[in-house]
Amino acid sequence: MNNYKIPTLPLPYDLETKDIMRQLNKSNRMLAELKGVARTIPNERILISTLTLQEAKDSSAIENIVTTQDALYSAGLEFANQHINAATKEVLFYREAINRGFNAVRRKNILTLNDIKQIQEVLEQNSAGFRTTPGTQLKRQNDGEVVYTPPQDGAEILDYLKNLESFINDDSVCPLDPLIKMAIIHHQFESIHPFYDGNGRTGRIINILYLVITGLLDIPILYMSRFITRNKGEYYRLWQAIRSKGTDNYTQWEEWILFMLKGVEVTAQDTIMLVNEIGALMTEYKNILRPEFGAKYNHELLNGLFYHPYTKIDHVASNLEVSRQTAAKYLDRIVDLGLLKKERSGKDNYYINTRLKDLFVDFGQK
Repeated sequence: MNNYKIPTLPLPYDLETKDIMRQLNKSNRMLAELKGVARTIPNERILISTLTLQEAKDSSAIENIVTTQDALYSAGLEFANQHINAATKEVLFYREAINRGFNAVRRKNILTLNDIKQIQEVLEQNSAGFRTTPGTQLKRQNDGEVVYTPPQDGAEILDYLKNLESFINDDSVCPLDPLIKMAIIHHQFESIHPFYDGNGRTGRIINILYLVITGLLDIPILYMSRFITRNKGEYYRLWQAIRSKGTDNYTQWEEWILFMLKGVEVTAQDTIMLVNEIGALMTEYKNILRPEFGAKYNHELLNGLFYHPYTKIDHVASNLEVSRQTAAKYLDRIVDLGLLKKERSGKDNYYINTRLKDLFVDFGQK
């Protein structure tokens, strides 16, 4: 079970089987629809801000780092920072890591080893870098049995990573569909297990960024960790099946790829519904706010209510470039319209878009 020899990519198999191609068509179709639906939201920052936070929450939950929606949202308010618990901080670091990676790949349209290292550095808040010291083993939580021993030699780890970097960025290395490659990349990265900590979350961020690099998404909004969380047992079973079979593992690779492709289809379909609901709610708010504020209405007034379910006077004042007094009047007026709920924390007021918050709560429970 522990003698898996990581292959050099590309894999020596024909992975365009009938079953894979059939599922691939469904996954690509849903992903294309998600990409189109996302463009209907006038400001991409709204989806980036809200959906990456949900991805951060669910991906961290896979590693048993659990926090609540309320803790995450209140943590976005500066005056609440002193009360942020450790799990919430880790989720927020995850979101920061996604954004750091997204900004890098959008600028360069490649994902380098240095980018991956920086992503993990933000996640773990340290600069330990790639493993160089032997001793890392993956063990079952219930009985401590070793289920996998990744490469131990630092030079070998770096060789595998360089091969993976080439596989990610150079299409001439492997002409397979990007979604098939994404599934392979994910398994390969987790098998290399290059960091002392944060490999799982870093690997799931790589999934999102790879979809952006290949043009399948414009922004990192595929909510993949939700599917993995709900199919956690199967995820790890298929993951380990490839390693357990040794080099004769064609069938196991096919099953793994089918699982990941199905995850893309289901996740894209769910996210389309959520984005449509956000868009409909924005339209409803706009139709109320525009006639109410008249000439004073500004798109940033609406957008500011949807960047984050919680907001405060300073945020609105900055977005609209108005005084704090004016921002406070605007927010209180919106509360009177029934679109926000006003709360108090210490000496500060904050305002909750409860209907936006409820969308995410309901989505998490479906």
